[in-house]
Amino acid sequence: MKRKSTLADKFDQKLFDAIYSRSLVYNTCWEDPAVDRKALDLTANDRLLVITSAGCNALDYALAAPAQIFAVDANPRQTALLELKLAAIRRLEFGDFFALFGHGHHPRFRELYQDALAGELSPFARAWWSSHAHWFCRPDPRDTFYFHGLSGFVARAFRAYFRLRPALRAAVDALFDTRELGEQRAIYDARIAPSLWTPGLNWTLSRQITLSMLGVPHPQRKEVQAQHAHGVAGFVREAIEYVFRSLPVWNNYFWAVYLRGHYTRECCPEYLKPHNFAALKAGLAERIEPHTCTVTDFLRGRGAAISRFVLLDHMDWMSSYHPEALVEEWHGILARATRDARVIFRSAHQAPAYLRAVRVDTARGPRPLTEVLRLHPERAHELTRSDRVHTYAGFHIADIAA
Repeated sequence: MKRKSTLADKFDQKLFDAIYSRSLVYNTCWEDPAVDRKALDLTANDRLLVITSAGCNALDYALAAPAQIFAVDANPRQTALLELKLAAIRRLEFGDFFALFGHGHHPRFRELYQDALAGELSPFARAWWSSHAHWFCRPDPRDTFYFHGLSGFVARAFRAYFRLRPALRAAVDALFDTRELGEQRAIYDARIAPSLWTPGLNWTLSRQITLSMLGVPHPQRKEVQAQHAHGVAGFVREAIEYVFRSLPVWNNYFWAVYLRGHYTRECCPEYLKPHNFAALKAGLAERIEPHTCTVTDFLRGRGAAISRFVLLDHMDWMSSYHPEALVEEWHGILARATRDARVIFRSAHQAPAYLRAVRVDTARGPRPLTEVLRLHPERAHELTRSDRVHTYAGFHIADIAA
């Protein structure tokens, strides 16, 4: 299952590892939790394991009031971001909370941090935010929290690109001001598409350094290149055209935050809405447990059975670099899963090869994941049509059938 790496592959992976091991990669989640919640069909009895990322979606799932959410991430900086959000929910009022994570800027952040938040954090998180408080303190609204971290660095680069092309910037602003899909499509077709897709932009989108900044390792790039005739740039163009031509942009906070550098009250994640903040503060946020470790290490511990797993896209790169560890992870999942457990995951491929290649031990002997999981491709395809991010070739919903 593990293919032979070329010298370029090894360089790209070392670059990704070096960046990932020192940085906050995601300052906001890049998966649509509205799609996830429909796929997960959460109840009050569910216990979830989710990969933390920026913590936004763990907070969104908590609003469905499941019994417990275990937020697991091997990168301690991602855990530190979720810890900061949980501390702010406990200790701040909504106005201050929205200034931090809605506007991405608070003029009194250092004061709030020292007086109310630092004491709520783990030692690593406290040290991290003590040295990165300036991410929230800049008086310039063009230098908000959402322009920091690796994904923020890429957003900052594209913001600089738009400054060099004011007509294109004006067209994008007009697009996000629309409230009617036909008008939105007309602006994209007439004013954005003809000037956006230049050879220089296509080249930039195809570079591994750009993708590494966005948390995309080169095995995922290879998957995209294998599926799309025009490579990564062609896939990105197809995704953007679907989002901007077929889905309303006025509630698409995923793309809006990186173009504006902040959310608005009308266009933001659910956890940033006043009534949902109140529900989280009243106790729902306490159902989230952050853990800094691998999924396998977490599953080795003793604990309650888990009925829902949100695995994001990490199996793409694990299947390339650590196939044995992926098998071990699935043994852990099967050991802790309830009889009615459901798994959702994303991939750079519509039909990832690891579903057939990974074989796990069951009562009936070693079996591939295609036999261990009962996939729901029709439901996944239906939900993908409303996915406001739309940057994954594959969204998968599966029940554990073993």
